Amino acid sequence: MNIQAFVEAAIAACQEVYDLIRKNSDSDAYRSFEQGAGGDISIGFDLMAEEIFVKHLQRFGTILSEESGRIGEGEAQIVIDPIDGSDNLISHFPYYGASIALQTGGETVIGIVCNLANADCFVRYEDQHYLTSLDDLLKKEEILIHEHSRVGLFEKAASSPKNAMMLIDAGLKFRSPGAIALSLAYAYYVDYVVFFGTMRAYDIEAGIFLCKDLFRYQDDGLLVITKDRVVFEQILKIFKRGPN
Repeated sequence: MNIQAFVEAAIAACQEVYDLIRKNSDSDAYRSFEQGAGGDISIGFDLMAEEIFVKHLQRFGTILSEESGRIGEGEAQIVIDPIDGSDNLISHFPYYGASIALQTGGETVIGIVCNLANADCFVRYEDQHYLTSLDDLLKKEEILIHEHSRVGLFEKAASSPKNAMMLIDAGLKFRSPGAIALSLAYAYYVDYVVFFGTMRAYDIEAGIFLCKDLFRYQDDGLLVITKDRVVFEQILKIFKRGPN
């Protein structure tokens, strides 16, 4: 497997999807279609984006996509969510992106998450971990922990009102932007990321790999990622979980 070739192909696919979203005015792009393999209803943009990713990435291995499930064959597995946060996209709320994880031998070795609203593109593989831009691939910024954040990100907070109130009561402010892959990619900048619900590979594989050296707790229904040990232990105590 040529890792650099895969990274370049994945970013090229993200650029094409980025251009598609900015330039496409076809009403079918916003239309709802059938339920995808991941359980959500696909919109036109989801299916168009999936087609682009398959075109660029199928030569590298089997694709596991949120929209169509398993596509093609190969020893490596590529887990993608062509557009994470589709509801945000069709609402013109600028927080939606693409998530790509390359797995070999059951382990993720490349994680790429792109914010298709502002062109941020987070990349991690081997000893590389950086932020680039779909508008300027020459830009490469080292990912560093931001020490001055004041809020966390609580995905699916509306589905967990009691848990949300426990965080609020503890003074842990949060936002709930609605795209878990992106929220994981931004974990170095915010206080914490919390997700309650079903863990689907399409949603979390790339994002978890991007922040693999942060504090993490994960079980069947809860994911907690933080850069701060004190906040990490505080959240686990609130939810009555112990470190794993």
